[in-house]
Parts: sequence; structure tokens; C-alpha cells
Amino acid sequence: MTGQAPAPDRLRVAVAAPVSEENCARIQELEPRVDLVVDHSLLPPMRWPADFAGDPDWRRTPGQQRAYEAAVDSADALYGIPDVDPAALARAVRANPRLRWVHTMAAGGGGQVRAAGLTAGELRRVLFTTSAGVHGRPLAEFAVFGVLAGAKDLPRLNRQQRDHAWSGRWTMGQVSRQTVLVLGLGGIGRKVAEALAALGAEVIGTSRRGAGAGGAGAGGTAVPGVSALVHPDRITDVAATVDAVVNTLPGTEATEHLLGKRFFDALRPGAVLVNVGRGTVVDESALLDALDSGRVGFAALDVFETEPLPAHSPLWDHDRVLVSPHTAALDAAEDRLIAELFAANATRLLDGRDVLNRVNTVEFY
Repeated sequence: MTGQAPAPDRLRVAVAAPVSEENCARIQELEPRVDLVVDHSLLPPMRWPADFAGDPDWRRTPGQQRAYEAAVDSADALYGIPDVDPAALARAVRANPRLRWVHTMAAGGGGQVRAAGLTAGELRRVLFTTSAGVHGRPLAEFAVFGVLAGAKDLPRLNRQQRDHAWSGRWTMGQVSRQTVLVLGLGGIGRKVAEALAALGAEVIGTSRRGAGAGGAGAGGTAVPGVSALVHPDRITDVAATVDAVVNTLPGTEATEHLLGKRFFDALRPGAVLVNVGRGTVVDESALLDALDSGRVGFAALDVFETEPLPAHSPLWDHDRVLVSPHTAALDAAEDRLIAELFAANATRLLDGRDVLNRVNTVEFY
């Protein structure tokens, strides 16, 4: 790898994840005070855009591994978690006392940071940021697709087409007359709310700050497209009033199985569930029961509790479930958008300003 030691007003960045030469040039064009340390021969080839783990069959030689780690250990900042491996992140933090910033490629990169098992002192020393917001529009489109598919009864249409059955006509749901609960109003949730509101849906959002735990909701929100807020602890109170639920929440201890038996039992029968957040937010066993009982009429799932989804999971064969292999966020522009976000944060860091998407190292989101 090549690169010069930074002056005090510069930032030496080791590229720890696959990135194109074009995006390397884009980073340096946007923030000339960044000195990129990159050797593409030490990075695994990507199989598709934003494939930051790279080809799993690719391996470094022992000499290449030493060169890769030496570059990582020489940097002030890392572009990506080394090999998308929490253990490699922990090694890098402990081997490099000058390391001050790590940017994760995932919107939910906090989970990877948590898995590294860093000490409180290490978490104070190193700043972690995520790529949250980059995936907002693609995931919002998938969320709208899921809500529409449920409203139009895609499973029935597929079944009748497969059976060559021309049934009598039936009334389809109209999203413009539906109420949708959007869990999480971060970068993704806001895009989802905006898109659904544009179709005429009434959107209820969740917020820990915007609605008190003692009340179900509050009107007059400042979030475009959202007509009311509900505290996450009180979503069961509004479950009977909603036609669809879209989860955009990260996976944390506070969100694990937030959508479980209690919530599904309270849900309006036939409601649609779309998950573009983290799979752990949904109790899949409770979801299957709700699907079998008709409490959930359709589920469009891009994420799962265990990934890849095990071959024995009943979700694969359920006729009211759409399985997407965690691909809804993938966009040809993702690599460029992450590079531009990184450059913007590098500018903020060098100018002494607060960075975007800083990881909360208590709850790791």
C-alpha cells in the first residue's frame, strides 16, 4: 500500500474494504486533506455493487495479510471494518493507538461494532460512523412495494395465475385509504413515511422522544408525511387501527422481538407486515402463528432472524410470505453514495464539527 504520513491537518485513511478506483478519486476530490492508503490487490473482489465482504473464496497470502494489517495499523481512520469481521476490528483498534475513526459500510454497522467486544476506553477513543441514509430510497421503494403487494393481494393473484383460474372480481385494498405504522424514523423510516404519504396513506411513526411512554400518540409531528407519533412501548395500543406495519428499526436489545405475540394478537386482522430493518425485531415464530391465523395477511421480508434464511424455515413455503434475500437496499449508486458520505464526514472531522451517523456505543445503533 502507498500513502504519506499525514500532517496535523490531514487524515490518513486506510481502505479496509473493497472500493473502486473511481470512488477513491471521488473521496479525494471531495476532501483533498484525506490521504488514502489503498492497495487493491489486498482487497477481495466484489461480486456485485456494495459487496464489501467480497468473494468468500478469495484469500490473502501470509505476506499479503501482513501488508494489509500494517496499512490498517498505520492509519488515523478506516474506510470499512477490516474484512467485515468484528474480530479483525478489535485487533485493529488494539494494535493502532493512533486510530480515531472507523466508518462502517452498513446502515446498521453498530451491531458489528458491538460484536467486536471493545472496552469502554476503546469505544471512547475511536469514533464509529455508519452509512445510514444511503439506503433510504431503495428500502423505501421496497417498503411501498410490500404494502402495495399486500393491499392488492399478490398471493391470491399469483395463486390464481398459477392455477389458470379466472375468478370473479373482488375489491382490492387502496393504500390511499390505509393507515400504516412505520417503526423507526431515522433515514430509512423518514423516506418510507414520505413515500407512503405521497400515495395518500396516513402514517403513524414511532419515536422515543416525540411521544411520551404514557400516551399512545401525538399529532402535529415535525416529520414530513407522519401524522402522529407513538412511543415504541405503546405500539400495541395502535395495532388494531393499522392496515400495514413497516419495520425500519436497527437490531438492539431494546428492539429484539418488539413485534411478537402480544403485538400480532392486537393487530387488525389481515394487516400487512414489511421488514426492511433488522430481522431480530420480528419474532418469526409469533409471525408464523399470525400468518396461519390470518392476523397477518401478507409479509414482505427482506431481513430475517438468521441469515441466510435456513432451508427448513416455514417462511420459504408460506403462500402469504415474500422472501427477499436481504437485497432490497442494493443499488448501483450505493458505493458512490457511501464514498461521498465518508468524504463529507472526513471534512467535518478535520474541521472539528460533529460527524453524521455516529454510532451510539451504549445501544449500538
